Amino acid sequence: MSQYQIAVIVGSLRRDSINRKLANALIKLGPADFSFKLLEIGDLPLYNQDDDNNQAQSVVRLKSEVSAAAGLIFVTPEYNRSIPGVLKNALDNASRPYGTSAWTGKPAGILGASIGQIGTALAQQHLRNALSYLDVPTMGQPEVFIQVKEGFFDAAGDISTPDTVKFLQGWMDRYVQWVKRHAQ
Repeated sequence: MSQYQIAVIVGSLRRDSINRKLANALIKLGPADFSFKLLEIGDLPLYNQDDDNNQAQSVVRLKSEVSAAAGLIFVTPEYNRSIPGVLKNALDNASRPYGTSAWTGKPAGILGASIGQIGTALAQQHLRNALSYLDVPTMGQPEVFIQVKEGFFDAAGDISTPDTVKFLQGWMDRYVQWVKRHAQ
């Protein structure tokens, strides 16, 4: 049985999302005492403060799953030089009403992939800003800005280049240390 349950939040809803593929490939690199759960964020209503006292069941579910997690992994694409609206909406919904944020104190790691040359560098920086305000201790290094080209993933959805797998294993090893140091 795993000792550390990790919530994985993918900032893309697209069926064939490269960031969902990246998340699934990364999960395979985790140690035996870690388990990973991809959280659903596509069914959340748009955040509206009027709903704070009567949150939708999907919001209650998300807050419960985040609260139960020992740590968080955010895998985000970059939309218009920032995070996708669906990811920001998830942050907003699970942080409300004020004073009841599910995110508080959860150690996090951030990575992302894009077809662009800068990967998801700006989206990750914007996400770090929001997570800082939400009191989420976020691992700073190593940073992961992956440019995905043809053949990056094989037919099974695994990463096809050994050097990239080795780099991501290094990220995962560092993330495991981060969670163990910060998990409540």
